[in-house]
Order: sequence, then C-alpha cells, then structure tokens
Amino acid sequence: MNSAVNTLLKEQCVEWQQCGDNYAALETVEVRETAIGGYNFKVQFNPKRIQSSAAKVDPKSIQERKCFLCEANRPSVQRGISFTSSLGNDYVILVNPFPIFKKHLTIPSIQHQDQLIEGKIEDMLELADKLEDYLIFYNGPKCGASAPDHFHFQAGNKGFLPIEMEIEQILSTSTQIGEATYTLNNAAAYTIVCKSETPNTIASWFNAFYKNFSKLTSSSEEPMMNLLAWKAGATYYLVVYPRKAHRPSQFFAEGEENILISPASIDLGGIFITPLEKDYNKITSADIKDILQQITVTEETFNELIK
Repeated sequence: MNSAVNTLLKEQCVEWQQCGDNYAALETVEVRETAIGGYNFKVQFNPKRIQSSAAKVDPKSIQERKCFLCEANRPSVQRGISFTSSLGNDYVILVNPFPIFKKHLTIPSIQHQDQLIEGKIEDMLELADKLEDYLIFYNGPKCGASAPDHFHFQAGNKGFLPIEMEIEQILSTSTQIGEATYTLNNAAAYTIVCKSETPNTIASWFNAFYKNFSKLTSSSEEPMMNLLAWKAGATYYLVVYPRKAHRPSQFFAEGEENILISPASIDLGGIFITPLEKDYNKITSADIKDILQQITVTEETFNELIK
C-alpha cells in the first residue's frame, strides 16, 4: 500500500493542476528555525494553507457548506485508494491538495461521521504500519481539524517533523511514568509519548487515557487533543498533546497583535505554519511558547492526568 500511495501522489500532481501547482509551490516556501526550551521548532511561511488556518468551524458554518471529504463533493479529478482496517472501518487515502509536507495525505472515513477518535486508535496505528514512509496525525474536532464533521486522519512524509526525527534523543531526557509511557521535560507544551513494539499495548494505554481525560474534563464531547503516530523499525510511537483551547488570543486580536494561527498536530510537533507573510516575519519563539501554553492543558490538569 505504501508504494501504491506514493505512485498515486505522483500521478495526481500530473493529472490535477491545482494539486501539482501547490506541491511545486512547496519548493519556494520560506522556513526558519528557532528553539524553545531546548526543543527545535521551524516556522514555515505557507500561503496555500490560508484556507485551513482560517477555516470557519462553528456549527452554523459547517451546516451551510458541503462536506469536502464526502465523495460526492470531492473534485472529479481526485482519486483515492481504499483501505479497510482490521476493525472493519472503511477509509479512502487521498492526496491532500494543500500540502505542508512534500508527501501529504488525507485519509477520510467512507462514512460521513463526526471527528471522534474513540474506537479508532487501532486504525491509526495500523496505518502507521502499512504506510512506512509516513507519519499519521489526528486533529480533534476543536483542535485544528478543518472538517470536524467528517472523521479523517492525515499523513505526511517522515523526516520532516522535528519530534519524529529527534524522538529517541528527546526520550533519553524525558521522565518515564509507566512501562511504555513518558512525559517530556521542559517542553513548550505538555506532552505524553507512548512507545512499544506492540500496537495493542499503545491502544490499551490510549483507551484508558481517553477515558480518564474525559472524566477529568467532564465534557460531553471528546476531550481535546492532537495525536501523532508512526513506526520506526519494529517500534510504534504515539505522541499525545492534551489541550484546553481551540485557538489562541492572537488569532482573535486586532491590528499588530493579530497572528493568524490555528495550531494543530504539525505545529505542536515542531513546524509552525504561518499562511501570512507578516506573521512569518514577526513571530518569535516567545510567541510560539505563549500560543502553545494557551491552547494546551495547565500544569494542574496535566499532573492529574499523570496520576
């Protein structure tokens, strides 16, 4: 499946002009590096991502637009590869026409169902196994997902996101809190990593985490989170970012204080996406740290989760 997906990406860039143009434009995006608490971050100026960063995801806006992940509403030129997980859930693997990665996929459910990860973490880990060139990520319905009404994963090529490339070095200075789980020390956002050669170990841990996080937040909806998953050799990794807010104050600010940023998994993993040049030029490491602390859980909540 990995090889078939890579072939699909090449073919879609030829067949679909918008897709091909947007991938070609990645060659000219500007990137600069910064560091926060010893962790490497990059800031990317990517104007093609304005549609996602500024997406209206309130219930009224969602109801008034057609779902762009449903087959009936997708461009006729967009082709995909079917995938049925071991749990029997049906997906289609699509090329994302608004890429952050040089290889960027969207993997929606065939059925139109809400963006809720409960009962699907096994599918995420299975995709990490089958798509060996890719890192899989999930944005919660109020955590950066531009289609909170249609369940989907995304995937991007390995060797791009700082946390993926540096994970073993990061874990060597982290605190082990369980047989397979760690918390990152001095990170810009509270983070939990689960590492195992057995996907069932990670799935069992995550399902317990999900249940307890739900109780802690007393929410009738899914507890807010972003997830990253990949497989390196025989080892699976799941990175969890527990959250408390959708967007930071800078998103809503006026004038010079405004920064059009709607952080999701990729931003938390070390690539901050700025669709506006003004924001790319002015955003600092202090801004990034402040934004991440606004959207992720407090120290008190995180300590309760660890307990």
